[in-house]
Amino acid sequence: MNVIRFSDLCAQGKAQGQRVFIRADLNVPQDDAGAITEDTRIRASVPCIQMALDAGAAVMVTSHLGRPTEGAFKPEDSLAPVAKRLGELLGREVPLVANWVDGVTVAPGQVVLLENCRVNVGEKKNSPELAKKMAALCDIFVNDAFGTAHRAEGTTYGIAEYAKVASAGPLLAAEIDAITKALAHPQRPLVAIVAGSKVSTKLTILKSLAEKVDQLIVGGGIANTFMLAAGLKIGKSLAEADLVDQAKAVIDAMKARGAAVPIPTDVVTAKSFAADAVATVKAATDVADDDLILDIGPQTAAALATQLKSAGTIVWNGPVGVFEFDAFAHGTETIARAIAESAAFSIAGGGDTLAAIAKYGIEKQVGYISTGGGAFLEILEGKTLPAFEILQKRAAA
Repeated sequence: MNVIRFSDLCAQGKAQGQRVFIRADLNVPQDDAGAITEDTRIRASVPCIQMALDAGAAVMVTSHLGRPTEGAFKPEDSLAPVAKRLGELLGREVPLVANWVDGVTVAPGQVVLLENCRVNVGEKKNSPELAKKMAALCDIFVNDAFGTAHRAEGTTYGIAEYAKVASAGPLLAAEIDAITKALAHPQRPLVAIVAGSKVSTKLTILKSLAEKVDQLIVGGGIANTFMLAAGLKIGKSLAEADLVDQAKAVIDAMKARGAAVPIPTDVVTAKSFAADAVATVKAATDVADDDLILDIGPQTAAALATQLKSAGTIVWNGPVGVFEFDAFAHGTETIARAIAESAAFSIAGGGDTLAAIAKYGIEKQVGYISTGGGAFLEILEGKTLPAFEILQKRAAA
């Protein structure tokens, strides 16, 4: 994917003395008092900002926070807590600038944080009038917010259309490289793990991956629907009986390519959905009418682990069981450890997946951890993200 990289502009001295506008993703969780409860996204934004400062640029940074109403700023919409934390991480004061669309004063070597961009009228609908005003603020636009790359908004798309130069920041560039390595030019075999509660939310992803991957491992409620498609009983487990035909179509599409969707041979069941429920391992053919399937069984987990260890590329989205409950976490832990031990290039994304990676402490063994959420899922669906599309267009112009 050909885009202008901000790191290259800095290395070439092209950012010195220039006004640089960085669209970061600083949308962090806060408690009722407004205090930041988890600052990963702020920490992840620092390298790009520091890169711009080190290059001698006049730096403007903005982000959305929460779901504000356009044109109606409220105190809880403010990036003030973010400015404070960003200042601590950068070791300097980061002034917060409100009402910035018509002009910003910032000198080379300085950084300012521009107040919540989603308060600006026209941001969500990508108003050309707003985009042109924002583009006029800068010499170089930098998109470093992969988490919003699937939205065509003023600060993610419009400004990139009209800015003198539109580039990808280091976070966005790393996502592009990882996605290209995993899906466009993968080492084979390519194995994808897609898990979650419902087939309906991941159906387009499953269909898209069925055309690309060598093994498609399904887990969670999705696996239950595939078990129904394979003619197995699942008791009172979560599933979507009306989508059995769609599951069969995915199985058939894989089979036609000489690929496979492994169906569990054993499962872990319980009589109720609870952390203290008694876990029972049984063959997939022995599920009782009052059973809930809450994890894959050890035999299935071991077989999948063997496949993962011999993979060339692994794409992981979703835990394969109710890993929050220790009695039903064995399958997800086995999968996680196999990915960690595999020589394959692995890319993982999605909130529950990141939670599982953190739980088992395998962050350093996963090739790339995507922070994108919805953007990561749309990539798996085979969609071209708007932010990628406009940066490619600008690079080719």
